[in-house]
Amino acid sequence: MTVLQSRHRRVLAVPLGMAMAAALAFLPNVSASAAAVSPSADSGDGTSLSYVVNVRPGHGTSERVQRAIERAGGSVVIAYDEIGVIVVHSSNADFAMIIRKVPGVDSAGATRNAPLPAQSTTDVGTPQVLSSEQVAQADAQATDGQDPLEPLQWDLPAIKADKAHEVTLGSPKVTVAVIDTGVDDTHPDIAPNFDAAASTNCVSGKPDTTYGAWRPSSTESPHGTHVAGEIAGAKNGIGITGVAPGVKVAGIKVATSAGYFYTEAVVCGFVWAAEHHIDVTNNSYYTDPWYFNCVDDPDQKALVDAITRASLFAEKKGTVNVAAAGNESYDLASDSITDPVSPNDGTPRDRVIDPHKCFDIPTQLPGVVTVAATGAKGLKSSFSNYGLGVIDIAAPGGDATAYQKPEPPATSGLILGPLPGGRWGYMAGTSMATPHVVGVAALIKSTHPHASPALVKALLYAEATATPCTDPYDINGDGKIDAVCQGSKNHNGFYGWGTADALAAVTR
Repeated sequence: MTVLQSRHRRVLAVPLGMAMAAALAFLPNVSASAAAVSPSADSGDGTSLSYVVNVRPGHGTSERVQRAIERAGGSVVIAYDEIGVIVVHSSNADFAMIIRKVPGVDSAGATRNAPLPAQSTTDVGTPQVLSSEQVAQADAQATDGQDPLEPLQWDLPAIKADKAHEVTLGSPKVTVAVIDTGVDDTHPDIAPNFDAAASTNCVSGKPDTTYGAWRPSSTESPHGTHVAGEIAGAKNGIGITGVAPGVKVAGIKVATSAGYFYTEAVVCGFVWAAEHHIDVTNNSYYTDPWYFNCVDDPDQKALVDAITRASLFAEKKGTVNVAAAGNESYDLASDSITDPVSPNDGTPRDRVIDPHKCFDIPTQLPGVVTVAATGAKGLKSSFSNYGLGVIDIAAPGGDATAYQKPEPPATSGLILGPLPGGRWGYMAGTSMATPHVVGVAALIKSTHPHASPALVKALLYAEATATPCTDPYDINGDGKIDAVCQGSKNHNGFYGWGTADALAAVTR
């Protein structure tokens, strides 16, 4: 199996026609990607790092705090006064420690370990691109009303999206935003529905509205493009069909060229979504460099504070935020988890954390819809994280074909979507499950245009198809239990309130 080695850890990239040997990589408790290792910045060598400084929201940066930042060797990149988050660059190793003592500062911390900019620019592994022969074979099997590659999309009937499309494709007045690695809006499946005015590049922590800044470069991850197509791929006689092919989609690029999703960029993304009337955001990543951010650590607490403020601000402005649960087969409701990959831009070390006190952000933040992945047989994907009270809903994210084989004419147990440069390919992960839920939420918003975020979420859960625990859960059939599901038919740790239902979203 080829693994997309970007830092979001919410996606698995697997070749078409995956062999049995490849399926072994999906065994539970196997990490979705390798840890990224780069030297930690020497705090005494004058290397500039990025920080967030959190102050009282809505009052601007006080002169006292401004002077303290300057005296501590800091330079303000941008201040988000509405939420009280200030993005600062400083080469002073003691900057955060000094600023935390300043009256009016709630918390402050470094957002990274690697120097600015991040050092690596290489992604290892990409999805297998469909050949022209494979495209032609799928097209020959398409029925009237189907896009050419739709016969390969087992995931659409799995959530009744094909039936929903007979009722509506979704409203062009609804806009979803993909907070991710960038979106190739020139792709023929994305171009018809792309909203350039609602798109930006937030990598620095400050919006870059240069035309096309939201696009990934040729060397960057195709992840965001695939996600965007899963949500809103146009039903236009070309390629695939999205879950909500009539809504608008925007790209908010927050990943560095090395694939890191740093706090300042994520904060910028949520604030941008709030200020541009985005209805739903897709967040298929975790915020680097810590897989879990522990609130008893002052640096990590500051990152939790900043992104919590930003995501709640977006929800207050009318945005539903949806996030991926992760691909490590962790029980996020357990008492302890061993995190071997943090910090992923420094020197990782094994640490045992309590997921009730150390949070995957934005996945475990208040108000965020947390999504688990299912395979072609409707079971929890072998890699998907889970946990009673953490998982809100489930949706197709793919799995090894050897574990969950789709019905013909589909041939792969993974999720098909667009790739930059007018191509299509298979990917898998909770990254791919999340856009299915985002698409269903967009259909709910299309059907109920005046619904608040709270109502959209309530409908999303109420209309989900109740999916009972898989018990016993032995996904690879080796006689050993791979995960234990807790809860009832209507609410449990594998599937939350159930599997997303697109038809219910447009008929209830």
